[in-house]
Amino acid sequence: MKRQDFRFFHRMRVRWAEVDMQKIVFNAHYLMYFDTAITEYWRAIALPMEEVFAQLGGELYVKKATVEFNASAAMDDQIDVALRCERIGNSSMQFVGAIFRGEQHLISSEIIYVFADPISQTSRPVPEVLRAVFLGYEAGEPMVTLKVGGWDELGADAAQVRNEVFVEEQKIPKELEWDAADADAVHAVAYNRMGTPLATGRYLPYQRDVRPGVVKVGRMAVKRVIRGSGVGRDVLFALMDAARARGEHEVVLHAQRSAEGFYARLGYTLNGEPFEEAGIPHIEMHMRL
Repeated sequence: MKRQDFRFFHRMRVRWAEVDMQKIVFNAHYLMYFDTAITEYWRAIALPMEEVFAQLGGELYVKKATVEFNASAAMDDQIDVALRCERIGNSSMQFVGAIFRGEQHLISSEIIYVFADPISQTSRPVPEVLRAVFLGYEAGEPMVTLKVGGWDELGADAAQVRNEVFVEEQKIPKELEWDAADADAVHAVAYNRMGTPLATGRYLPYQRDVRPGVVKVGRMAVKRVIRGSGVGRDVLFALMDAARARGEHEVVLHAQRSAEGFYARLGYTLNGEPFEEAGIPHIEMHMRL
């Protein structure tokens, strides 16, 4: 196998707890590496696994898992776990996997899942929507759709994501989360290929009388299970593109300190001193458009 045979890779570093007395990765851990990568594969195709299974009325069960050893990984190696959805049958899905250290092919794997009823655990046909997502990903198709518009069009979906992230997860009081500005803001919402809203954000004019051409991005929220997939970046860029198209020239945002690195990697710079909003540490950041 070669790296170019795969679209999906998940990088990991071998930990001390995963090596044996021979000072190489204990063989059983390779299955754990592939299983971890499967979870990341679902993130890459923008499907929250638990929600999808509940929606489709079935789950995937491992029918067969094989590992072939070509060479060993050792402690502190950085390895790339590659996966490819090779075939989808009536009720089964075959994944081919490989582990690489640089260009060196260490491990091969085959994992076969069966889609089945979670109560009886009897097989069921793979739903067509699920089949289309997996085959579309392997064909290089985009997994996320962005919509930009007003609250009348996107409000229900934006509110669903914001309620899950801000109210339920971060415990921000509802009266602090919702405001009248939503009606006049420009909103962006990201959807997966099953039509589920995954992430959202908005922008508003910022100190228009004092600083014309400046907008404030806010209410940036990404469903927890999808974070790290790039969807938040896509929402932010969609808002920036919309602001740029309207002739705005600068974006200001109040970043939660835990997200400061995310915005910094995208080119935002700090402005001023830290402060609190809704009991959460924030810092102002900005970028020229």
